[in-house]
Amino acid sequence: METNLPERVSIVDIRMPFWSMVVFLVKLSIASIPAFIILSALGAAVFALLGWLGTITRTWV
Repeated sequence: METNLPERVSIVDIRMPFWSMVVFLVKLSIASIPAFIILSALGAAVFALLGWLGTITRTWV
């Protein structure tokens, strides 16, 4: 009888040469810069919108 239950997998070790890991981490850090800029712009837009909504609701009261 076959069951289609998922099997548990545990990764114990990753074999990767040192310089390949260094190159990977450098690429990762370079790729994170545009992501940080985009997320910062989105966060600033959200805070600006909330601030604007706060001034509108204050004038209604």
